[in-house]
Amino acid sequence: MSHKYHEATISSKPIFDGKVIKVKVDTVELPNGKHATRELVLHPGAVGILAISNENKIVLVNQFRKPLEKMNLEIPAGKLELNEDPRECAIRELKEETGYSALNMTPFTKFYTSPGFANEIIYLFQAEDLEIGEANPDEDEFVDLVTLTLEESLQLIDAGEIVDGKTIIAIYYWQIQSLKDK
Repeated sequence: MSHKYHEATISSKPIFDGKVIKVKVDTVELPNGKHATRELVLHPGAVGILAISNENKIVLVNQFRKPLEKMNLEIPAGKLELNEDPRECAIRELKEETGYSALNMTPFTKFYTSPGFANEIIYLFQAEDLEIGEANPDEDEFVDLVTLTLEESLQLIDAGEIVDGKTIIAIYYWQIQSLKDK
């Protein structure tokens, strides 16, 4: 699809090809005919799961995040494998990280994390009618499970203790759904 502000790629230089991301630098032609450089991070996409227990509590994982150099409280999530269906990824990641399986896994939104430089898209699902099982995290994953009420979750957002974007979106979605149910 062409748009009047489209930036045509003149050249592309791969910089890094890693397990999770690829980085490239593109030279583009701007709508005014001038050239500019764009540093791009390519990511296969991910899922996040708003898992609501039968006790009406959100299931979160607390894990160390190296870029932050601290523990981070988040909804269960994971990277999509090549050509993987997001729903299948959500089912797999929920089970791996938490041990829970869901009888209902419903998509509710998707969003780009940082469209100014990355193409990463996250698909969010709501998991309901949870059944407990045994977690089977990846060998490099170490997580603690945390369950919180909606009110506790909102308080942690307000206190700056929940700072992960996908988790904040999921909790606010849960809040909106709770208000609709009243």
